[in-house]
Amino acid sequence: MMLHKERDKRIRIAILFSLFVVMTGYGVLLPVLPFYVERLSLKSGINQETINLHVGALTSVYSFFQMVFAIVWGKLSDRFGRRRFIIMGLIGFILMEILTGLSTSLTMFYVARITGGILTAALIPVSNAYLSDITSPNNRGKIMGWSGMAISTGIIVGPMAGAFLSRTDLHLSIKAGIFHIDKFSVPFFALIIPAMATLILVLKTLKPDINKTEPSLLYTLGHVNESPKYSLFVLLLFSFIFQFSVTSFEAAFSIYAKSTLLFNTYQIGAGFMLCGLFMAIFQPLFASVKTRMFSDTVKLLAGFVIAAFALVVLPFVNGQIFVYILIVLFATGGAMIVPQLSALISLADGSHTAKNLSLQASVNNAGQILGPLLGAWLIGNLNFIPFLISGGVLIIPVFMLKRWRNQH
Repeated sequence: MMLHKERDKRIRIAILFSLFVVMTGYGVLLPVLPFYVERLSLKSGINQETINLHVGALTSVYSFFQMVFAIVWGKLSDRFGRRRFIIMGLIGFILMEILTGLSTSLTMFYVARITGGILTAALIPVSNAYLSDITSPNNRGKIMGWSGMAISTGIIVGPMAGAFLSRTDLHLSIKAGIFHIDKFSVPFFALIIPAMATLILVLKTLKPDINKTEPSLLYTLGHVNESPKYSLFVLLLFSFIFQFSVTSFEAAFSIYAKSTLLFNTYQIGAGFMLCGLFMAIFQPLFASVKTRMFSDTVKLLAGFVIAAFALVVLPFVNGQIFVYILIVLFATGGAMIVPQLSALISLADGSHTAKNLSLQASVNNAGQILGPLLGAWLIGNLNFIPFLISGGVLIIPVFMLKRWRNQH
C-alpha cells in the first residue's frame, strides 16, 4: 500500500508539472504575440488593422482546434489508456514551440498554432482523468484544486517570462532556408528545455496505463443514484457559463481600464496577475474543505454568487484599490467553482472520465472563443455593459442550484 501511495504521489507531481509547463507556454505567447505578428505581417505589406485581426485569429484558432480535438483524445484515452495521450500532448507542445520560434511567415505561425491546438488538446482533460483514476472520489475536488493551481500558476508565470525573455539584448538574426531566429524566438525556445525535462519525467514516472475498472459512480452534486446524463449536461453548462464570463471579463477589462479608469499597462497587468494569483492560491484551499462542512452545492452556489456580485459592482467603482478588491473577490468565487465542477464532472460516469472531462475542456474552449468576441464588441459600443451581462449570466447557475437543492 505504501509503495502505491509513493508511486501515485510521483505520478501526481509529474502530471501537475506537465500542466504547469504547458500553461506557461500559453501565457508566454500573450505579451509577445502582437509584436511577433507585426514583424511577420510587415514583411508581407499587411496594414495595421489586418495585423490586429491576425492577433485575434491566432489566439482563437488555437482554442478552436483544442475544442474540436479534446473530445476525440478523451474518448480514445478511455479506450486505450491515458499515458500515450499525455506524452503526445507534450510532444505536440514542444513541436509547437519549435515551429513558432522558427516562423518566418503568418502561414507558418498558423501551422504552428493549429498543430499545437490539435495535439495539446489531449493534455488537460486526459491529465485530469489520470489524476482522477488514482484519486478516491472523496478527494477528487482536492486533486482538481491542485490541478487548477498548476494551470493558474502557469498562466501567471507565462506572461512574465514572455515579457522578460523577449526583451533580451541579444541581437539575433539567424536565417536557414525558410526558418528565421531572432529575439522573439527566445521565449519559445527557452520553453523547450523545461518541456523536454517534463517529457522525460512523464516517460519515467507514468507506468503502463491505469484504466478505470470500478462501476460507474452516479454522483451528481453530492447525491448518489441520480441520472448522470442530466447532471453532466448541467455541469457542462455551468462550466461554459463560467468560462464565457471569465474571458468576456478579461477582454472587456483591459479596454475599460485603459479608456475609462485611465490605468496604464502596469496597472492593468497587476489586475490580471492578482486574479490569476488568488485563483491559484484559493483553488486547492477551497477544494480541501470537507464536503460535510461545505457541501458541493453550497460551494458552487457561493462561488457563482460571489463572482457575479464582483462583476456587477466593478463598473460602479473608480478607485484602483476598490477595483483590485473586486477582482480578488471574483477570483475567490472562481476558485470555489472551477475545481468543484471538474471533480463532479469526473465523477459523473466512472467508465468515461476522460470523455467527460474532454467535453468540459471543449465547452470551456467554446467559452474562450465566444467570451472575448462579445466582451470586446460590447465594451466598444456600450462601455460597462459587458460586466453586467457577464455577472448576470453567472446568476443562471445560482437559480438552478437553489431549485436543485430545494428538490433534494
